[in-house]
Amino acid sequence: MPTCSTTKSCCSAEKRVQPATSIEAATIQATSAETTSRYKWSVGGMDCASCASNIEKALATIAGVKQVRVAFATERLLVDLDQKASPETIEKTVKQLGFTLKSTHQKAVEAPLWKAHSTFILLAVLMTLAGIFMLFDSTWGSSGFLLATALGVVPFARKSLNQIRNGTWFGIETLMTVAALGALILGETIEAGLVLLLFSLGELLEGFAGRKAKAGIKSLMQLTPDTAWKLQDGERIEVPADFLVPGEQIEVLPGDRLPVDAILDSTLGCFNESALTGEAIPVNRETGEKIMAGAMAVDQPARLTVVSQPGENAIDRIVTLIEEAEERRAPVARMVDTFSAWYTPLVMGLAALVMIIPPLLAGAAWTPWAYKALTLLLIACPCALVVSIPAAVTSALASAARFGALVKGGAALEQLRNIKVLAFDKTGTLTEGKPRVTCVVGISEQEDEVLSLAGSVEMGSSHPLAAAIMNETKSRNLRCSEATDIRVLTGRGVQGTVSGRNIKVVAPRYIDDRDLGVNKSTIESMESAGNTVVVVQDEETILGLIGLADTLRDDAIEAIKKLNSIGVDSIMLTGDNRRTAAAIADQLGIDYQAELLPEDKVKAVQDIQSQHNGAVAMVGDGINDAPALKTAELGIAMGRGSDVALETADAALTHERLIELPRMIQLSKNTAKITRQNIALALAVNTLFLMTTLFGMTGLMAAVLSDAGGTVLVTLNALRLMRK
Repeated sequence: MPTCSTTKSCCSAEKRVQPATSIEAATIQATSAETTSRYKWSVGGMDCASCASNIEKALATIAGVKQVRVAFATERLLVDLDQKASPETIEKTVKQLGFTLKSTHQKAVEAPLWKAHSTFILLAVLMTLAGIFMLFDSTWGSSGFLLATALGVVPFARKSLNQIRNGTWFGIETLMTVAALGALILGETIEAGLVLLLFSLGELLEGFAGRKAKAGIKSLMQLTPDTAWKLQDGERIEVPADFLVPGEQIEVLPGDRLPVDAILDSTLGCFNESALTGEAIPVNRETGEKIMAGAMAVDQPARLTVVSQPGENAIDRIVTLIEEAEERRAPVARMVDTFSAWYTPLVMGLAALVMIIPPLLAGAAWTPWAYKALTLLLIACPCALVVSIPAAVTSALASAARFGALVKGGAALEQLRNIKVLAFDKTGTLTEGKPRVTCVVGISEQEDEVLSLAGSVEMGSSHPLAAAIMNETKSRNLRCSEATDIRVLTGRGVQGTVSGRNIKVVAPRYIDDRDLGVNKSTIESMESAGNTVVVVQDEETILGLIGLADTLRDDAIEAIKKLNSIGVDSIMLTGDNRRTAAAIADQLGIDYQAELLPEDKVKAVQDIQSQHNGAVAMVGDGINDAPALKTAELGIAMGRGSDVALETADAALTHERLIELPRMIQLSKNTAKITRQNIALALAVNTLFLMTTLFGMTGLMAAVLSDAGGTVLVTLNALRLMRK
């Protein structure tokens, strides 16, 4: 690994990450030990994916930059530099674009809402005051709108100049600046202010959505603790988790999460691994088994040996998978940015020709043609076109919300209509996510007595299986006696004394086959049906068996059938065992893949994509689903799923009704049709008045009317989606 100790940014090649100064201290990898080093920063101030794209474009033009990548979701900037460039150049360029850079080890401080969107707040206040003044005195009102526009255009103009300096000549900020200044020259102060106010409102909403998305990823990163208990010379020492290296031994207390990937040294251990597998039922682990970072120790302290390098544990890999998925999909620039890349220079060039050619070639007066050119610019400001898509999208999103579907923006809504395969997580998605008692087999006692005795020793336990047993006893109105001498059998079950009887509730694999006898075949049959089985004993006598399982959602089978009817195939991807997965998949009549870790789900989604040329959506609810949700063309989360799944996904079923999935796809198709109509309508209105202005048939009033009238038309057309 190369070192950068000669740079002013304090770069270091040490494996143990040390705190940095203003520029990131750690060189995380390099393509050449002689010439290229990679640097990492945290970027602040990005409101949307187009911000990340603008940073990438600007940095790519700097001499010495070999590669640059900005991950919007995790706010990380990675740059490969050779000896010709310095980290200080990167920091200076990014700051010129209006963003901030911090070391990834510095705690990020969120800017207050009023400061982050001060332009919108200033414009809104000044425009409101100007409107009030206009009611009493038109002169004061006009002056107020003039002041609002003059102050509001400054940030846009400054950002436009910075973008031009870094190679982006015709961004959306350029269009807004020219349109506002053109309207001011024509004396249309209200129009000028509204152009800036509406655009600032859009920036505010995008910023809100961006912060929500990034908050979900940050909550994922917080799954691993900052410190760990390291065992050294027989003592426990609290150390930063980033300083742990492979081979060191640590101890994790009950209720704490693992900060690293590690091998279990203790004889037995029980861990809640739902953060990675999505399965709520804790898993028993034995000596030598590998436990992933983020897993929680359940019932007793566990000693483990570290196996992951700093920054390379399971949670870090999930974050990296999300970043790589974003990179493969590429940040999609807003439609207006793409459109303005050719539309803005074309219209500005046409306006310049209108202003210059008649006076120069025909001896016409300058003032009328300058006025006509500015009028053309005002007409050309594509307000109706810009509104045409958001109007349709907003109507569709409102319609979707009525039946319990939250779709995050127009890109996700449009992608829905192309989906050909839906990949489902199992627990919490196709199933309820809560284990229930599905069957009770009485052997030496009646069923109710077996449940009552099990409930007595499980009373007060927070274990999901214990809770399921207690719920079943309540539903049957069974009386549970108070147990004494309750003792947890680590990794096996629990025991206690009930009315003088020594009752045990244990997993069948910890009972000798000779003791199970003929009951072994019954247990295997129950497990093949997708149940987790516990055995209730009195000393060595088997009293009965209790089967627990996660049950299908009520509408799962109907949803799969409706998806099939509209040409959408389904497959289940789960971290659960194969027998349970097979039982669930058989009820639904779909294919499945089981025992998958987060990276396995990503690979499975990629394999499905290669078979179907993309057009794959992933439906899930857990943190372990986040990378797959991001990798798929579309991610759909369940409404009560993890924060990371909800924020990573492109859509969510807030009412958790799977039957709404086919309806979402149909809504997407209707929205696409309305959007095409709106674009055609907006372009037709703009083109008509552009031509009439060039031939002197219309003037400034027509420009204002065309802008307002076109906007009204496309909005009314979009409202038809609300009816549907």
